[in-house]
Amino acid sequence: WVDKVFSLVDAEIKIDWLVDEGDLVDQGTKLFTVQGATRSLLTAERTALNFLQTLSATATETHRLTQLVAHTDVKLLDTRKTIPGLRLAQKYAVQTGGGHNHRIGLFDAFLIKENHITASGSIAEAVRRARKLAPTSRLEVEVENLDQFRMALDSEPDWIMLDNFTLVDTMTAVKKTNQAIKLEASGGIETDEDLVKIADAGVDYISIGALTKHCHAIDLSMLLD
Repeated sequence: WVDKVFSLVDAEIKIDWLVDEGDLVDQGTKLFTVQGATRSLLTAERTALNFLQTLSATATETHRLTQLVAHTDVKLLDTRKTIPGLRLAQKYAVQTGGGHNHRIGLFDAFLIKENHITASGSIAEAVRRARKLAPTSRLEVEVENLDQFRMALDSEPDWIMLDNFTLVDTMTAVKKTNQAIKLEASGGIETDEDLVKIADAGVDYISIGALTKHCHAIDLSMLLD
């Protein structure tokens, strides 16, 4: 994205990266050098840095959290809660940080949520309709309690999302599920300690909306020589 910004402003600009994508760097590290007309460089500066600061922040936080649960088999997922216009960029940043993408949009998997269940009348009916519409698409059901979890199990989706489950209920769900159905924990994870405990409970995935919606941009600057 940084390269593209500079090239769109001025095709004559030359950029030389001094680090590789995904490298861990210390504060004060020079990331790249760029050569071109001063006016062109200053025109592109803010937009290029906006991309770099925001996406680096997402990748950095993703890396930090993946390291916390590296002793488990859990995979950290992003969500569709992204900055408007930057979804693909942010999801790329999550991958760069060691995380995984959940869904890109509404086209690549079903996620049956509360409103879908209400509109269909039941979890079973919502699953039936989704299977009929796209039999080969991944199908996930979001549940809010153990009663809904049991109903979802009976409907045999591919994944079940445990929304705001307590640690005890999460552990119960893990014990009652089978290997064919993947479990995803989401919501209610406020601290690093919460994250580790949920990962240790044995779920397959943990989705974290904050990776892309609560970005605290890294402080970067571009200085002229």
